[in-house]
Amino acid sequence: MLRYVASKFFFMLVSLFILISATFFLMQIIPGDPFMGEKKPSPEIQARLMEQYDLDKPIYQQYATYLKNILQGDLGVSMKQQNQSVTDIITETFAPSLKLGLIAIVVSLIIGVLLGMLAALYHRKLIDSVAMIMSVLGIAVPSFVLASLLQYVLAEKAGIFNVMGFDGPLDYVLPVMALSAQPIAFIARLTRSSMLEVLHSDYIKTAKAKGLSWYAIMSRHLIRNGILPVVTYVGPMTANIITGSVVIERIFGIGGIGKQFVDSITNRDYTVIMGITIFYGILLMVARFLTDIVYVLVDPRIKLSGGKED
Repeated sequence: MLRYVASKFFFMLVSLFILISATFFLMQIIPGDPFMGEKKPSPEIQARLMEQYDLDKPIYQQYATYLKNILQGDLGVSMKQQNQSVTDIITETFAPSLKLGLIAIVVSLIIGVLLGMLAALYHRKLIDSVAMIMSVLGIAVPSFVLASLLQYVLAEKAGIFNVMGFDGPLDYVLPVMALSAQPIAFIARLTRSSMLEVLHSDYIKTAKAKGLSWYAIMSRHLIRNGILPVVTYVGPMTANIITGSVVIERIFGIGGIGKQFVDSITNRDYTVIMGITIFYGILLMVARFLTDIVYVLVDPRIKLSGGKED
């Protein structure tokens, strides 16, 4: 187990290094410079700005300096926001995004698993049909389209919620609905197919033949084995919700890290773009790393040898 965890952690660090390098060099090849705007500064001011941010040095020196600063926890200083470090910007704007993301993840898991279980237990009945129709719609409709529809129907027309803003508990409802719709659909389908397979397995038939209660069968066998595919989906789901929140935060006017990321792209704030990209990457890699470990703990049938799954 220890070798398996060490192996996964090593590959996570390698992936992070590749992400940092790719992000840095992509910023270098983008046309233009970060100081372009409505009014371009004079050559003297632009030269001083390039020197201030070490952009006048050769690329290999900039790259080495950037790697060194990241190892020290320094993501640089914003090129557009005065006296603001990238770390401070992320710290100040991450809280709303974290709350929104965590709520969307919890809602997706609870509703998705329940829908999938009901669909499996009532296979080919009304509940199954309704759950699958909802799943198809959840997968087919993009989150930004659903967000606009929710704004129009529930906020603009019905007046139940605010169109934009993030001030009270009710303001979480529409963004969470928009973010969690697609994950709920995937989880419901995964849970349904997995539960149906488990329900028709030999050990479930044996448990019934031994006279075990339906509660015992559900708790010991059905749920534990049926949600394994869901555990593997938690990593990609986290990625979908985190990346999806970039657009959703913009639509609902939430002052989170997603909105900050979009604004930094518009303003050509390269240090903020790189910092938030790396921050997102760390979140996704850690989520995937923890998912791999949880999967091994949940499923005792997985054997580990030499840090790999047999």
